[in-house]
Amino acid sequence: MQEFVILKAFNVNVHHPNAPVIKEVWWHPPLYNWVKCNTDGSALGNPGIASCGGLFRDYTATFLGGFSINIENSYALHAELIGVMNAIEVAHSKGWNYLWLESDSQLVNLAFKSSLIVPWKLRNRWFNCLELTKTMHFRVTHIYREGNCCADKMAALGINVDGFYWWDNVPPSVQGDYISNLMGLPSFRFH
Repeated sequence: MQEFVILKAFNVNVHHPNAPVIKEVWWHPPLYNWVKCNTDGSALGNPGIASCGGLFRDYTATFLGGFSINIENSYALHAELIGVMNAIEVAHSKGWNYLWLESDSQLVNLAFKSSLIVPWKLRNRWFNCLELTKTMHFRVTHIYREGNCCADKMAALGINVDGFYWWDNVPPSVQGDYISNLMGLPSFRFH
């Protein structure tokens, strides 16, 4: 306190840091008859070891299945987009025609508005996935990463698998976050 008195005596303006803003982030289940898939992708480096993952849940938040993919050496945006494309392809193959896709990547959401964001290596597959979405009821939304913990952990599991791996049950490393979502508990974002 004495330091502030001295600073004030010398007419030094003190700029106190603002208190952090705490925001609750909620994962919401989809509407009746809809399937929601949260996806995530990551790369350790740019480029680096990359993986992606996602999990499908119904309107009661019941786990319908999930995937983890080892992409090997790639970029984070590639991993995010590959996760989304796999989610669309899996949903189509399983006949889930009411698909709500949720990602923590703003670029992924933007890619649905402008395919110019999609790297040329992925563009043909991307356009095929966009055609699949035209055959279903489809929506895509953004969620803060704090609310996308289950998908983040599914992507992390991708580092340790060969290629594509399908999960019929919630993996042990995802169960804690899955139960929090199931119970309707929030996550918190500090900024």
